[in-house]
Amino acid sequence: MMKGSDLLRIVDQMHHEKNIDRDIIFDGIEAALQLATQKKFGEESVVVVTINRDSGEIHARKGEEEIDPSELGRIAAQSAKQVMIQKIREAECNAVFDEYAAMKGDLVHGPIARHEGGAAIVTLGKTESILPRSEQIPGETHHVGERIKAVILDVRKVGHRVKIILSRTHPDFVRRLFENEIPEIADRTIEIKALAREAGYRAKIAVSSIDLKVDCVGACVGVRGSRIKNVVDELGGERIDIVRWNDSLQVMIPNALQPAQIEEVFLYPRLGRAIVLVKEDQLSLAIGRRGQNVRLASKLVGWDIEIMTLDELNESIERAVGWFNQIPGVTEEMAEAFIEEGFLSYDDLTFMEPAQLGELAGITEEQAEDLIAFAEEAAERVGEEAEAAKAEAAENPEAQEGRAGAGTNQRPASAAAHLFKEQAESPNEPKPTMESIFGPDTQATIAAEAEPKISAEQVFGESPAPQAEVEVEKASE
Repeated sequence: MMKGSDLLRIVDQMHHEKNIDRDIIFDGIEAALQLATQKKFGEESVVVVTINRDSGEIHARKGEEEIDPSELGRIAAQSAKQVMIQKIREAECNAVFDEYAAMKGDLVHGPIARHEGGAAIVTLGKTESILPRSEQIPGETHHVGERIKAVILDVRKVGHRVKIILSRTHPDFVRRLFENEIPEIADRTIEIKALAREAGYRAKIAVSSIDLKVDCVGACVGVRGSRIKNVVDELGGERIDIVRWNDSLQVMIPNALQPAQIEEVFLYPRLGRAIVLVKEDQLSLAIGRRGQNVRLASKLVGWDIEIMTLDELNESIERAVGWFNQIPGVTEEMAEAFIEEGFLSYDDLTFMEPAQLGELAGITEEQAEDLIAFAEEAAERVGEEAEAAKAEAAENPEAQEGRAGAGTNQRPASAAAHLFKEQAESPNEPKPTMESIFGPDTQATIAAEAEPKISAEQVFGESPAPQAEVEVEKASE
């Protein structure tokens, strides 16, 4: 029979190596010995097994009778061993799960042990984790033995094993890299207020400083871009825009859309929509390649942003007035009220609850329900017509070009000012220039994207829903 001191030594060794609580190990041994004793004397027998935590001595009793564990026999001992192994595995699984579940979202690093399909198996201490192909930055490749950084995305129990899933595409990966590289963010002098990212291509980060003496953007960029360079290198050259956070959306939205120059911002809280006016030569820059710039800006501020020129806005107003006047029971005053709230299509009306729409239009809830039902049918019809027009244009591009010059009569520039009520949020402060944002000591170059102009309709066929998450200004080296 094992001595108490030997048992204590084994328990202590398992406690340190596998990070399992000593009481859990003792409980497992007691359960195993109790099962072995019952197999020896019958399951109906009442057996109690205890282990002294200080001396390691084992005491087994059947009723009032003391039992010597050494008399249990080989079969009982084998059963006890199996129970102990199972209990210890369960305890080890729970310990690993608790440890890494508490680290969810934290930055970790380790060597790649092997590849399984497209996934990389990364060693974290004595535990293996998985970096799925979907969580790897597009275009990057990793080899066995390479040490990589990632954030813990999820921790799951699969049977008696723990599955730790890593990610290099999650926005928190960029956040943790900035915390590692920039001391002012680590000590909370500078705060990352919002972050939006399309992994492998571009990210926008909005920052603010609690110390007026610390330039939040300049501190993140570093002298000659030295600080942000380390982050960009880790991300494989991903473009990062650093913008100055502002609680006023009239200031924040132009910041988020940099490097494009913005003329005016209209805010419509009912829809969570902002219509941004730009000059013709800024339209492509504001929208970005494949709509990327405006899409990231929308995620950053949590509002649906639509980029338009003044002519496009007037056309949208003209079209919306014509649509709304086709709805039974809608007067010109009601149509104007809809447009003042930012409604520019049938789809916009369908997003409203009948009670809210009734309050806005001054009609009953039943009338509002009928109005929404009509708008739903009309929106579907308009969508089908648009699809048919696209198909026709694809089949006969020459005829489409012949009609390109024929346009509808546009309202004068004052139409927008007449139909859109004055914005409540119009800051008195001047719009920030790039020099005021980056400071004289920081060399930041903004590369304008040379790409063909695309219309707002192409980008905003379906406007993104307002997002609860917020996200950031451009500072390249």
